[in-house]
Amino acid sequence: MEALQNKVAIVTGSSRGIGAATAVLLAKAGADVVINYHSSEKEALKVLAKVEATGQKGKVIQADVRSAEGVKTLVDETIREFGKIDILINNANIDFAFKPFTEMSWEEFSYKLNNEMGSAFHLCQKVVPQMEKQGEGKIVLISSSLSRTPSQGFIAHGTAKAAIATFAKYLAQELGPKNIVTNVISPGLVLTDATKDQPSEMHEMLRNLTPLQRLAKPEEVAGAILSLVADWNAHINGAYIPVNGGIDMS
Repeated sequence: MEALQNKVAIVTGSSRGIGAATAVLLAKAGADVVINYHSSEKEALKVLAKVEATGQKGKVIQADVRSAEGVKTLVDETIREFGKIDILINNANIDFAFKPFTEMSWEEFSYKLNNEMGSAFHLCQKVVPQMEKQGEGKIVLISSSLSRTPSQGFIAHGTAKAAIATFAKYLAQELGPKNIVTNVISPGLVLTDATKDQPSEMHEMLRNLTPLQRLAKPEEVAGAILSLVADWNAHINGAYIPVNGGIDMS
């Protein structure tokens, strides 16, 4: 039996990178998939073609998940199309100011915190009642290794992703009795469009520090996400799972 037979999944920010790889892998595992994007329509339609090539249904929905209105559009359209939501992957990339703390304004810092947490908050609050009605659901929030291991310039990003990880624990505790599980995937550096322009020296340094001696591909993070939402995996709740090749084993 397929790991996600008869399941419907929303993957936010799934036109590129980890989100795109996840949308395709969930479809290969038997799920119908909603591909959400903010501005990359062309890329989203390419992902849709890959999803449909698996034999599953896909739907592209443009929505800015930083706003409550965007979230409402996304969830309402999903229910209208598929009638249910079994899986939510909160993956949308929220941009942030990359600079030292001493040079950062509160506006820059709070922009990332507000939008990262606002997106997760509104999405979960909108999806959970539907999952309650169905009697089950699986939520995966994407954090970052920078939430536990600081790196120069990433203070806004790392702090916001740490908030996501703590938020997930509270959801896991409160929603567990309703048969809704919440877990966190925490990637290290992944080779995507978002990271390809970073200094090659930094990539080389991280490769050398990683026991597997390579950086992650989006498909490998997608594999970890699938392992948390598969039908056979129903008792992991409140977990924080690093996907970083062993560079940080804390």
